[in-house]
Amino acid sequence: MIEVVNLSKNFKRVTAVEQVNLYIEPGEIVGLLGPNGAGKSTTIAMLSTLISPTDGDVLLNHKSILKNPSELRGVLGVVPQEIALYEDLTAKENLQFFGSIQKMPKQLLAERIDIVLEQIGLQDEPKKLVKHYSGGMKRRLNIGVAMLHEPKYLIMDEPTVGIDPQSRNHILKTVKTLNENSNMAIIYTSHYMEEVEFLCNRIYIMDKGKIIASGTKEEIKAVLSSENTVHVKLEFHSKSFINDLMDQPMLSNINAKEAEITFTVAKGMDFLPMLLSLCEKNNVILKSFQVEEPTLEDVFLHLTGRALRN
Repeated sequence: MIEVVNLSKNFKRVTAVEQVNLYIEPGEIVGLLGPNGAGKSTTIAMLSTLISPTDGDVLLNHKSILKNPSELRGVLGVVPQEIALYEDLTAKENLQFFGSIQKMPKQLLAERIDIVLEQIGLQDEPKKLVKHYSGGMKRRLNIGVAMLHEPKYLIMDEPTVGIDPQSRNHILKTVKTLNENSNMAIIYTSHYMEEVEFLCNRIYIMDKGKIIASGTKEEIKAVLSSENTVHVKLEFHSKSFINDLMDQPMLSNINAKEAEITFTVAKGMDFLPMLLSLCEKNNVILKSFQVEEPTLEDVFLHLTGRALRN
């Protein structure tokens, strides 16, 4: 098990991470969520031994790895947010290079390269230069590099950013298969809440350098167990209509995007007469509305005041 204990990081007068505690056990997928600037990347950098914490500790099987990071590095794979490949090399040459850095025996490395290329769906493109790959193929190879030495723990920092839906689906299925077949524990960060819903057993939500919520998906959704989310579609809306909505004490977490508006309201609250009255007052045409149980996105917005992709 990997444990993060009271981990903090200061950069001069700025506290990027403050007293963070989390753990990941073998065989589970843990989501680490937070808006930009929440401290996720700094936490991952400390967890992967790239930077030292100002305070706190990282434990592997109850032993500190701060003074001896090589023990964790041997069982840890990291898929960085930015593509980390040599574009003038082929996929196979990239894997050979990074495998040699891991000091893998030649025969084992050759076997693992063939296995990994098949796992990431690039077995038919091993001799093609990476610079000629699509964004999705580069992302998959980035993951392949991290998987090469069969780590017990894998950190994936937004591995599906900016890729096509087909590659994205392939990556999600690969992550799921790795977890199920290899009992590999995965820490997964993403700006796509549906990915977290699909993959993760437990979730940590960070904001302003701190963990502000943690638990299973069901436990986190229970934060808003007394509320429903309402999705409203309008013919058009006006600034005065939004302002009037903001003034309603029964509504919270109001989010307006063009002619679509979402808000939360207490379960059992009859909001419809108020909504119709405001539409009439502001000459706004109501096309439809839908009441839903709270989602992870709703809870995230409630806790941080921001959407995940903001």
